[in-house]
Amino acid sequence: MGALNEYGPIRRIALRHAKDAFGSRAAVERQWRELGYKAAPDFDEAVAEYDRFAETIAESGAEIVFLPGGDALSLDAIYLRDALLPGPEGLVLCNMGKKAREPEPEAAGRVLADRGLAVMGAVTGQGRIEGGDFVWLDETACVVGLTHRTNVQGTRQLRGILGPDVTVETVDLPHYKGPGDVFHLMSILSPLDADLALVHSPLMPIGFRRRLLDRGMTLIEVAEAEFETIGCNALALGPRRCLMLEGNPETRRRLEAAGCEVLVYRGREISAKGHGGPTCLTRPLERG
Repeated sequence: MGALNEYGPIRRIALRHAKDAFGSRAAVERQWRELGYKAAPDFDEAVAEYDRFAETIAESGAEIVFLPGGDALSLDAIYLRDALLPGPEGLVLCNMGKKAREPEPEAAGRVLADRGLAVMGAVTGQGRIEGGDFVWLDETACVVGLTHRTNVQGTRQLRGILGPDVTVETVDLPHYKGPGDVFHLMSILSPLDADLALVHSPLMPIGFRRRLLDRGMTLIEVAEAEFETIGCNALALGPRRCLMLEGNPETRRRLEAAGCEVLVYRGREISAKGHGGPTCLTRPLERG
């Protein structure tokens, strides 16, 4: 699986294209309200946006593994990060907290196993964990956000899967807008280098924020007005080189002032309407 971090150069990454996740205009119209989207994504525009999004990632040097859609999957399957997370000996299949997304981990794991990636375990039963609530802090330590989508039982199972050499820290996140909202740990924390992260401190537990500072991390604050426009969600393509949703100019300025190269993508249909940023849309499989 390469280096266990969130900021090394991406060598291999899994994506599910909008044309496969959304399927058709009819499928979009049938599902978007029930899934809690802000508005119905335009199918053709979403496909065009995703084409360019994937091109940008390919141009960074990453090998892309495209996963298929399927009748059992919902529109949310475009947000691939939540279904899987990387461990020291292979992939861990998550167990989704949103019922419509329950088929995603097994479907993704089956395809990637066929591509030669090991699956080292799966969270099952009443345990719940989504990949957006999981962040590697370094090679031997990770943190899991306890949210409406991730619970203590899921974290306990994850500890057993990752093994005794990995420290799994948990952090209780706030209720915020409630169980119907998309709120993960990575909604407020985007690592950009070993010692740099983009954060939204107003929703960070004080103790957790202090622990990040104690680790020697510099924390860049997302512009307050840009948190709701997914400004805190940035995908590290490599150390201090990131991809973020366009329309967050002040946060981009702050990142560039900290020495980051910032690329942007148009994501009105694939990101804003489903409230999933570039980390949500991707599952890095191997980093340097």
